Amino acid sequence: MAFRAYNKLLLSVFPSKWPRWTPRLGSLRSVPARMCNISGCSYKLRNVDLHPLWKGEIDVPGGSRQSPINIRIRDSVFHPQLAPVHTQYDPNTCLHIWNNGYSFFVEFDDSTDKSIVSGGPLENPFRLKQFHFHWGRNNDWGSEHTVDSRVFPAELHLVHWNCSKYRTFEEAIMEPNGLAVIGVFLKIGKQHEKLQKLVDILPSVRYKDALTEFNYFDASCLLPSCVDYWTYSGSLTTPPLTESVTWIIMKKPIEVDHSQLAVFRSLLFTAVGEEEKYMVDNFRPLQPIMNRTVHSSFEPALQISHKKKSEEHRQQAG
Repeated sequence: MAFRAYNKLLLSVFPSKWPRWTPRLGSLRSVPARMCNISGCSYKLRNVDLHPLWKGEIDVPGGSRQSPINIRIRDSVFHPQLAPVHTQYDPNTCLHIWNNGYSFFVEFDDSTDKSIVSGGPLENPFRLKQFHFHWGRNNDWGSEHTVDSRVFPAELHLVHWNCSKYRTFEEAIMEPNGLAVIGVFLKIGKQHEKLQKLVDILPSVRYKDALTEFNYFDASCLLPSCVDYWTYSGSLTTPPLTESVTWIIMKKPIEVDHSQLAVFRSLLFTAVGEEEKYMVDNFRPLQPIMNRTVHSSFEPALQISHKKKSEEHRQQAG
């Protein structure tokens, strides 16, 4: 099945010591590796107990377009040509849930164009491969991206690949413009009724490497009703950290309740028979934005307010 190749590619993802990753010759330029930027997200004790993956030096291919980042609203650039993002997901393509030892993946049949994302910054449709979440040990942190340094309890990533340019998901991971990831923040509020179907089955994948069938789930139910978003060029936030991702970060979060996130936190990083380690704080530290521009599909209120004040000043001066 398709997921077997993916599992093999990521070596079951996140062993205790991740091997050095060497870029494929001719694909991504090789530059000196740098360490993850931990100081950028040290507020609220967020990094007191980092996952072991992020405590040492990590080799970064490319290194100038790493994710996640802190999105500064005032610095984002409104792009009036950015159309709304359109998702067309077939619930029948949902296959299973897999605990990979770092998060849980809900994986989809990506052999056809039945579940795709298009529009927005994308030049052609991208196929949905999987979605997963990142979350904290409590509700004070957990998201990978932040907005004006605001942290959310969790973040959803819907991962798609460029089927027009590449033959397989595994190939797209390694190449420019290979992936498109929709990021959705989660905040505490009312119960998310449609997410509950997923929450109810999570105990069956409590341990690392557990896999269970999960059929007929429409991933679009996890998207906010507001279509506004930010977009920028970045990377995977897990090894191999390739800079192949067009990020689409939705402006508005979705609501979940305490009990739903509590089930996320009941999962384990560890396999059956190993010392139990709860699956929490599975996020990568923030990375420097470098010379990148974050574009927005909407005009930020701060910029609108500034324009109004400037116009008033001009009128008064005239």
